[in-house]
Amino acid sequence: MRLLEEILQNNESFVQERKFEPYLTTKFPDKKLVIVTCMDTRLTEMLPQALNLKNGDAKIIKNAGAVISHPFGSIMRSIIVAIYALKAEEVCIIGHHGCGMAGLEANVIMDQVEERGIDNNTIETLHFSGVDIKSWLKGFSSVEESVSHSVEMVKKHPLLPKEIPVHGLVIDPDTGKLDLVVNGYELNEMSAQ
Repeated sequence: MRLLEEILQNNESFVQERKFEPYLTTKFPDKKLVIVTCMDTRLTEMLPQALNLKNGDAKIIKNAGAVISHPFGSIMRSIIVAIYALKAEEVCIIGHHGCGMAGLEANVIMDQVEERGIDNNTIETLHFSGVDIKSWLKGFSSVEESVSHSVEMVKKHPLLPKEIPVHGLVIDPDTGKLDLVVNGYELNEMSAQ
């Protein structure tokens, strides 16, 4: 059985047996929190448990490295929507130790792109269209610096209400221990002075 068939078969019994009922909640986050974190598989269950979150407590946005790379990209749009339409009142950017984006070089990905059959003409077309593939695919050298940069991008966004605290944390995917990088409450207090 192929993966999609397995997923659909499981879903059919999930719905028929009403296994969804324990997960019912509203679209509004109970803890009024929006989290940007990494898509790393080790965090799927670890992160909510480490933060004492249950289904419905927070909006969780995931991408490679918990990186906010553009102030008007889809991650920032999701944060703005979570605040204005879904009543979130705090933001957490949570990176993690041992992230695959740490030290990632674009050349490694581009070699794999070529090995998978994407021809050089396509890559050149992207380049001539103004896409800087090497910057777009480049990782970061320090997870703490990356988290701080993302916090700053959110905090300085022109549509972010000034009173919204934006926190930065790093989680250990082996133990769940959180390290504080930026305390959003303190950041708000300092900017109010």
